[in-house]
Amino acid sequence: MRRGIFFYPKMAAANIQKNSRMYLPYILTCVITAAMYFMIHSLADNPGLSQVMGGSTVAYSLGMGTHVTALFAVIFLFYTNSFLMKRRKKEFALYNILGMEKRHLGRVIFCETVDTAFLTLVFGLGLGLLFNRLLFLVIVRLLGVESPLSFRISPGAVRDTCILFLVIFLFMFLNGVRQISFKSPMELMQEGRAGEREPKTRRLLVLTGVLTLGAGYYMAVTIKNPIAAVAMFFGAVFLVIIGTYCLFTAGSIALLKLLRRRKRYYYKAEHFISVSGMLYRMKQNAVGLANICILSTMVLVMVSSSLCLYWGIQDMMDLRYPRQIMITSGSYSEVDEETIRARTGSLLEEMGLSASHELSYRYTSFSAVERGNVYELGDSGDLMDMNRLRQVYVMTLEDYDRLTGQEHVLEDGEILFWKRGEGPASIEIFGQEYPVKSPAENILDEIGISFGGAENVLAVVKDEAVFEEWNRLQAEAYGENASSPDYVFGFDLEAAGTEAQTAFGNRLNHSLAGAPQDGGAGLDLSVDCEAEGEESSYSLFGGLFFIGIFLGLLFVMATVLIIYYKQISEGYEDKERYEILKKVGMSRREILRSIHSQVLTVFFLPLIGAGIHVAFAFPFITRVLSALSMTNVRLFALCTAGTIGVFALFYLAVYRLTARAYYRIVR
Repeated sequence: MRRGIFFYPKMAAANIQKNSRMYLPYILTCVITAAMYFMIHSLADNPGLSQVMGGSTVAYSLGMGTHVTALFAVIFLFYTNSFLMKRRKKEFALYNILGMEKRHLGRVIFCETVDTAFLTLVFGLGLGLLFNRLLFLVIVRLLGVESPLSFRISPGAVRDTCILFLVIFLFMFLNGVRQISFKSPMELMQEGRAGEREPKTRRLLVLTGVLTLGAGYYMAVTIKNPIAAVAMFFGAVFLVIIGTYCLFTAGSIALLKLLRRRKRYYYKAEHFISVSGMLYRMKQNAVGLANICILSTMVLVMVSSSLCLYWGIQDMMDLRYPRQIMITSGSYSEVDEETIRARTGSLLEEMGLSASHELSYRYTSFSAVERGNVYELGDSGDLMDMNRLRQVYVMTLEDYDRLTGQEHVLEDGEILFWKRGEGPASIEIFGQEYPVKSPAENILDEIGISFGGAENVLAVVKDEAVFEEWNRLQAEAYGENASSPDYVFGFDLEAAGTEAQTAFGNRLNHSLAGAPQDGGAGLDLSVDCEAEGEESSYSLFGGLFFIGIFLGLLFVMATVLIIYYKQISEGYEDKERYEILKKVGMSRREILRSIHSQVLTVFFLPLIGAGIHVAFAFPFITRVLSALSMTNVRLFALCTAGTIGVFALFYLAVYRLTARAYYRIVR
């Protein structure tokens, strides 16, 4: 009886050891995935985040990263488990033929699953606890805080990690039992050797891939408006993913058949073997190649954009804060302006500070759809109108001349006008045509009101009367959603450190926007301090940078494992084929050349595809980043190029290692 109890666990352990080349990478992946899920969950639960400026945003980002990691774990572990099951179906069929019933096979699979789950949780949680402190120090450094965060082990993270992975392994066990329960030994044998018929070229699938991929690329290239880019981002991503799967499934087969028709290329020993071998199993491998392509694209996009956002914080600060202290009032009056200036001067004197580089102006803004030189106001139900949406900024000639240090003269009905690209000779707005006397300068970036949102245009009108008329007309067009004129007053604090700037900004905000009974003026305004904004930005974008790198590493691990399993599974499939070729006189050197030909012919397609995806996505992501105030395209280009270069070197190294594993199997 005792011997019967331990028979299946011993057999399961022996099977894992016997199939160590397949099982060890799988177990290692499970362990790392569990460790990464635990670490990010533990950080998201850290109560000290609430004490950090922008900590709520970081906690939300980490929480979203936790959910993404959990979803990734479910999908990816099921996917890698399918490689194991396919490889072992022949083994289970032999056990069945030798007398083991399906229920006995189920017990073996159960014991193997228990062993794998035990190793995953023990080593995964152990690794997570070991590196959790290091990860904690990294995110504290990225957030740029002294450290109100305290290192702690989250019981909730431990509990959720155990529950998540036990559920995953339970369903993988049930799926494995399902695959062998309703199949005869002969059917299991055939499934283990599936993919040996030459696949047909499916033209409809190729056409679908071309159309969906083309549509995604078209959206990425033609959408210029940041708001439209954000709104349509996931739609474009969905189209590109569908197109990638279709083209890798059908297009790769078409490519291999094209190479086979090229006699000079095909009738060489290394090309003949590799092309014919890949052609007969491309139907099952195409999805794996598409997965590698998509995961590689995700890594490149996430890492490059998060790097750009983190390293470009100072650029964003310069755009958002043209002065160290920025006061924006949404209900302008001359009395309010006098109050703002008087209380600011009193506080400066009280704190022993002095202001310089004063900046003051008044503006109003509203959205309009640009159709040629016509600007239409009002809501539009057409989603594509978002790509033509413009934010129209309006100011008087007096303010414009003061900001630019120039002098202009406008006649009645004339305006100065700026837009990206070539400006029009006249514009039509509010049903009236306004001649453009001369192009205005783009001062929007310099005065801190154009970051993010739609593409901007600037209209400079003759005087206060025209300014008020335009404001009245846009209020009639938008009703409750209309904007009101804003008054902006900014200045720098001479020889003041970040602590002094923050203290001054907080006291000024209390003096101006605080309740009258508390000594404030009760004005409807906001006081923004560059030092405080920079600290908040480091918290926000440091968290996003951490998530980007974290998920990037997770997807890199997935890419490596898919590549490895493809090489190993194909090595076992090709082993008999190469044994026959060696018997008929093919040398070991020719076999090695054939292996390299196979890698170079198809397996670099995912890397090339990812590079093409990133190239087309570059202008699209640039628009999305601009909505976050990141307009430094050169920095994003450098981050993207550097990420692609490092990833390509890593990709090459992984393929060299996996190609050697493939060669050790088939030689």
